[in-house]
Amino acid sequence: MNEEQIIKDVLAAVGGPENVKNYEHCATRLRLILKDDQRVDKEKAESVSGSKGYFFHTGQHQFIFGTGKVNQVYAAFAKEMGLTEMEGQQTFKKDVYANLSPTQKVIRTLSDVLVPLIPALVTTGLLMGIRGLLVELGVSFSADWYAMFEMLTDTAFAFLPVLIAYSATKKFGGNPIIGIVVGLMMVSPQLPNAWAVASGDASPLHLFGLSISGYQGSIFPAIIVGWLVSTLERWFRRFVPQIMDLIVTPFLTIVVTLVLVLFALGPILQVAEKAVINSIVSVVQAPFGIGYILYGGLQQLIVITGLHHSLSIVELGLLNTTGENVLQVLGTASMAGQFGAAIAAAFLYRDQIKRSNAISAAIPTLFGITEPLLFGVNLRSMRIFISGVIGGAVGGFVTYLFQLAATGMGITFIPGLLLYTGDLSAMLKYIAVIIVAFAVGFVCVQVQRGRIIKEINH
Repeated sequence: MNEEQIIKDVLAAVGGPENVKNYEHCATRLRLILKDDQRVDKEKAESVSGSKGYFFHTGQHQFIFGTGKVNQVYAAFAKEMGLTEMEGQQTFKKDVYANLSPTQKVIRTLSDVLVPLIPALVTTGLLMGIRGLLVELGVSFSADWYAMFEMLTDTAFAFLPVLIAYSATKKFGGNPIIGIVVGLMMVSPQLPNAWAVASGDASPLHLFGLSISGYQGSIFPAIIVGWLVSTLERWFRRFVPQIMDLIVTPFLTIVVTLVLVLFALGPILQVAEKAVINSIVSVVQAPFGIGYILYGGLQQLIVITGLHHSLSIVELGLLNTTGENVLQVLGTASMAGQFGAAIAAAFLYRDQIKRSNAISAAIPTLFGITEPLLFGVNLRSMRIFISGVIGGAVGGFVTYLFQLAATGMGITFIPGLLLYTGDLSAMLKYIAVIIVAFAVGFVCVQVQRGRIIKEINH
């Protein structure tokens, strides 16, 4: 598809280049912020050449092109608009936040902090899978080799507060190196290890009547560290003389942040964090698999709202507290249900081009990317989407019957198989969940094929 024609169609749909305030792209979508949203021609926007779908959310007009293709479209769009990618990135997020509600801003901020960490956490999960696979194959490890594998698989989670503090400090505009230093202090060997204290193998320090231990596995305290470092650094610079700034500002920032985290905010946030994670676990583990069914069916609704990245906090909490992540399986079940519904719907299109576009929009789901499928196919008919919900719900119930959970996070569907390489039985169950959810979503569409054909071919 000629990118020039795509850009011509996009600009015609949004009121011309003079109406574009800012733009950016993610893994699958070209995202535009306009000066006047009323000038958008929705009919033209939904029929842009090469686009798999269009929707408007949180002040952004989003055109779905899919992985790879969106990069080419964005490059052509940037060339047409005459701005560099860096110039666009510097102002786009400010414009995005201006259109968000307070709640959406908090969730978006959490996502911006955690999403950069996912590659490291995915790698850790895959290494755990490789170790499990070798054990499953009967490979024996000497103490030295086992220690080496522990270094590979445990480091990211053991120093998780350091990674989060760095990312949060960078997000809030502070010095990331100071964030790293405070994060390292939070997991310093001089503090009793949090996991050892929890298991009774170590005793906390007792200072000012408080029990103090390390922050291994903590999430919210590390985010607060990033915010404190950034805020205090800017505040101290208001009155610290420039000649003393290099020494005094970092010193005061580190000391005050650490005191606040260790003796005030930290203990409160740890209790709150555990309460949140435990409450979510309680909901998911409701009797008779009800929580599994609801999450498996409705998880893709969270994707539609764009809030799904915030679930990383819950997944991290589950891995830190239980060593398992059931949300990975349930998320995959939800995707598989929608995938089955989309494939069934694709073959109901009479127009060959529409059928081909629907299949193309569905394929990225196999690799954990569902926005093209959702906005390009399933949400065009609520019967299709609800069929996918039913498929995901049944997949969630099968997950409950199997009591299946992953040992990592960040990858789903086919790539998610790598998280189960250490246990052949678990891998087969994971595949069974996908097949069942897909089949149910597919069949539910076929049962309603007469009505769906009328809806999508009108």
